[in-house]
Amino acid sequence: MRHSAVWAALAGLAGLLGGCSQQIDFQGIIATAKGKVYPSLVFVKPIREMFQSGERTRAEVFGSGVIISSDGYVVTNNHVAEKAIEINCVLGDREQVPATVVGLDPETDLALLKLRLPEGHPPLPVASFGDSDKVQPGQFVMALGSPFGFTRSISLGIISNTQRYLGFETSHQYNLWLQTDAAINPGNSGGPLVDTRGQIIGINTLGTWADGIGFAIPSNVVEDVVARLIEQAGKTSEDRWPVKVARAHVGLQLQALRDFNTNTFTDAQRGVLVQSVDQDSPADQAGIRGGDILLAVGALPLDGLYVEDLPRIRLILADLPTDRPCRFLVARGKGPATQPSQPARLADGSAPRPGDVGGRAIQELTLVPVARGKFEGEDLDCRRWNMTLKEITKFSNPELYFLQPGGGVFIQGVREEGNAADAGLAPGDIILKIGPHPVKTIADAKKAYEALTGDKARTDKRVLVTIKRGAFQHWKTLSWHKDYLQED
Repeated sequence: MRHSAVWAALAGLAGLLGGCSQQIDFQGIIATAKGKVYPSLVFVKPIREMFQSGERTRAEVFGSGVIISSDGYVVTNNHVAEKAIEINCVLGDREQVPATVVGLDPETDLALLKLRLPEGHPPLPVASFGDSDKVQPGQFVMALGSPFGFTRSISLGIISNTQRYLGFETSHQYNLWLQTDAAINPGNSGGPLVDTRGQIIGINTLGTWADGIGFAIPSNVVEDVVARLIEQAGKTSEDRWPVKVARAHVGLQLQALRDFNTNTFTDAQRGVLVQSVDQDSPADQAGIRGGDILLAVGALPLDGLYVEDLPRIRLILADLPTDRPCRFLVARGKGPATQPSQPARLADGSAPRPGDVGGRAIQELTLVPVARGKFEGEDLDCRRWNMTLKEITKFSNPELYFLQPGGGVFIQGVREEGNAADAGLAPGDIILKIGPHPVKTIADAKKAYEALTGDKARTDKRVLVTIKRGAFQHWKTLSWHKDYLQED
């Protein structure tokens, strides 16, 4: 029904323009645009290692991608390629080619693959990027991909919004999304969103349960991440792929000065509100506090009046050089303003004034960003215990990291019928100790598991496990006399 309406609108517009000296051929425009990208469309088939319900399994999933270089670089989504132990790609001529994961960026949900082409393979068809900053609401677009595994599918629609903020604070935190009513379904992930010039203006990423609402990562974000991954991969041996995008960490959670969804309003006209500061982070050590207003870093203003401004500011902070002092201009409280050594200039060329921030005192603080740690922790399959463990990181498990500062290990999944479930262990429990073995890292957990269940382990198949559940510690007796997996 939606596509019928689209074509009716196109036909009507063509009719209105019929009196012009040249009638517009919309079908021809769409066909020409499709022809520029369609040959480079890829059906991505990863075999993924999965940890769920307390077990490690393997499953073939599917997604989409697009070839961006004649030597075989393919862009797709991180959630398509992550944890893949094998990837095969089906090209436009139905040739199946194995691929290597070159780089992953979970924070933007982008991944870069490299097709392992046989020697002498002819050059591949390549799609080109457009400028997503020039995309306008109402513009016609096509979403290409393999929805539900149906390869080489196209849906037509328009751009509904060019700066959609979805409120992600961990993954996708640097993204403002292109919203479209072109159908984006499971399997479309990683495929290109294409304009009527046949250029990639986005990478399809998120669909919703609602009809006509889907989201794509803007092409300018994609190009930047791809360039970084290619550069990093060029400095890294292939046996250490996939590489990650290097980013800085300052330890700040930010909030817009005006947020109509949460009825947040401040009297400041410039800057961005500090919502909270991570303990012992560079921002904490620099003296930045929750409730402060950040006005600038270096000479670069930080204007976060609305929530749509937050991804850009987060990216500015993430791109700061690590282990080098950076000047932050901060407003707090009331009182006389200090004179910064080199006042940051606002858009109008003037320096920030107390009147811009509700009369707050303006001061300069020095912060030294550090390298951002791993986004997602490692997994461990405790097969005999019928549970899987995962490393806690501040970026993918902030709630658990708050309970266990510095990180640790938590129970990712528990088999419904198994030894861990019999012991009363549950997903989300933080492991503090396994028998005599303290557990602070996933390596500690692996060492304890192997010591207790390996060939040289004691005959008593029982151990006391110390966990943290919420704010409280618990002790659980874990026994593995029964082999549930053998019974299956």
